[in-house]
Amino acid sequence: MTLLSRATTMILFLASLLAGGIVCASQNETCSEECFEDPAHVPMDATRLARPHEEGQFAVVAPVGAATIERIAQAPRLETLEGKTIAVVGGSFMANVTHPEIRRLIQRHYPTAKVILLNEIGSAGPYPPPGVNRRAKDEFQKRLRELGVDAVISGNGGCGLCTPKETGSSIAAEYVGLPSVTIAAPGFVEQVYSTAVNHGVPAPRVAIYPGPFATHTREELLQNTREVLWPQLIAALTEPITEEEIEERRKAATGGIRDIVFSGTVDAINRHFTEMRWSDGLPIVPPTVERVNEFLRFTDLSWDETVGVLPIAFRDTKVWHVAVNGVMAGCPPEFMPLLIAYTRTLGDSNLRRSLASTHGWIPYCWVNGPVARQLGFDSAQGMISEPRNALLGRFVNLAILNLGGYYIKQDRMGSFGYPMSWSLAENEAACLRIGWQPYHVQLGFDLNDSTLTGASALMWGNNLTPATSDPEKTMQLMAWDAVEKSQFALGSGMPFTYRTFIVTEYIARDLASAYPTKKSLEAALVETARRPVHQRAFANYWASPGSAHDPSRHTLEQHIERIIREENGRLTDPMPWLPGSERLHTVPVMRVGMSPILVAGDPDRNKVLTLPGGGTATVKIELPENWDTLMAERGYAPLMELFLE
Repeated sequence: MTLLSRATTMILFLASLLAGGIVCASQNETCSEECFEDPAHVPMDATRLARPHEEGQFAVVAPVGAATIERIAQAPRLETLEGKTIAVVGGSFMANVTHPEIRRLIQRHYPTAKVILLNEIGSAGPYPPPGVNRRAKDEFQKRLRELGVDAVISGNGGCGLCTPKETGSSIAAEYVGLPSVTIAAPGFVEQVYSTAVNHGVPAPRVAIYPGPFATHTREELLQNTREVLWPQLIAALTEPITEEEIEERRKAATGGIRDIVFSGTVDAINRHFTEMRWSDGLPIVPPTVERVNEFLRFTDLSWDETVGVLPIAFRDTKVWHVAVNGVMAGCPPEFMPLLIAYTRTLGDSNLRRSLASTHGWIPYCWVNGPVARQLGFDSAQGMISEPRNALLGRFVNLAILNLGGYYIKQDRMGSFGYPMSWSLAENEAACLRIGWQPYHVQLGFDLNDSTLTGASALMWGNNLTPATSDPEKTMQLMAWDAVEKSQFALGSGMPFTYRTFIVTEYIARDLASAYPTKKSLEAALVETARRPVHQRAFANYWASPGSAHDPSRHTLEQHIERIIREENGRLTDPMPWLPGSERLHTVPVMRVGMSPILVAGDPDRNKVLTLPGGGTATVKIELPENWDTLMAERGYAPLMELFLE
């Protein structure tokens, strides 16, 4: 160490003493003089850790990471549409009515303009995250250049999944220097803004359609396009972008990772975090540096290591931020390995894909392995309401908000809101008693590995009660339950749905007498869970999650033929739960590999819970080398005592 650096070290150390000591970023204690010389110990600036002098006040840190996508410089807006080539793209929510009318309006008001529709140019789809190549986006941008497009109009955003898709075409246009505007219903305007800003567009433009597209008549759609959308579209493409507009969309900066961002009482901190959208509105535990450092003891990862750059906000989520949210949720510090594991699942597109939908997927998770038993996670009666399970569920709720960047009324668009997230554990001892593999063993993990699986669901608690010990009848009841519980009500959406089945031990025991593995049970369910084609077609025709069908162009009878052709419809005997003897056309509702089966819940009850929802992501829980020592300090039994054979 040079004389100058040694002097600097001494000055910092003495300053820390005057400030009452510096808490080390890598350990929960005041730094020594040697700490300043050890690069493994990261001392924090004393001015950032100055404790409030008033009793009952706390200095807290922020729970969100820094944005990682740099903002682009948007091209100037057009002076006029006269003589320009305008692409009107997107196919969501009655675009088949609004878009031809937009073309007619452009050609009427600007006779020398040229209009290109979706079927001539395509669309970009959801704009890909950094480092991900997506052919649709590249092809769309290539076509924009080839066809000499001067501006893009995209729509219609009317649901939590289609809005990012249609916004993607506008983002793609802005990235190649073309002005754009996205059409959206009122409740999806903020989602357009956040989607584009998160992808680096400083000032995205929106034209707001007055109401839900699919419930308006053709006449209403045409009138609203002429009178409401048209002036907004012209203004969005021709009025210059202002600095005020850019500033309004700018994300609030939080400063350095470990900076103190607020000091005050518990009540004041809760108010501030709610105002900053860092809290779900329920009380939080103040995330002080001391509390965060206690969590960091329970991982071998460095406090500033990146756990993931998580969509949809693409924030650089550090180990530090995971710990901050764990503190806020009220979790004990020893949950830290599970919190890191869940955060990693958020990077999996299978889990994330549905979280913005208007249908309200609720993220949840389950834990397998000895750590679940060591930490006291409940797998029996009332399990998700037990304190340990509920605390992890609260972290999931905050992680979606602060680490993923999903905000109610902006990116989480559930029409009726969301219940709180939950967690559970599988009863692995029960699995072994009846001869089934626990879930993580099915995936190839060792029995005494510990894993966390992230998932999402659309319902909870509406359970089936088989009143029989006949395994085939119970399987048939489960298949019928699967038919009735799809991603969207009436099974009107995608033909195949992810579902998690939770069965109590006695039901699992009876099933195992005929289905010796979970895999064989799933195969039987896939074969049995079918529904009549006319039911599927009726639901998909009249309750389509997207645009309404036009009976004058595509009849229900034609739709039935399409369902038979596209969804593997075939003549079968009636399902066991339907009366009659005549064969009928049916379609499957399950596919192999989309249905985890867990043994959990009240072992003294005959229950099956079917949870339709989104995909899953499983991550191994990584424990620090000194785990047993740390856990012994907190009164836990050694991990090996919780192993199973």
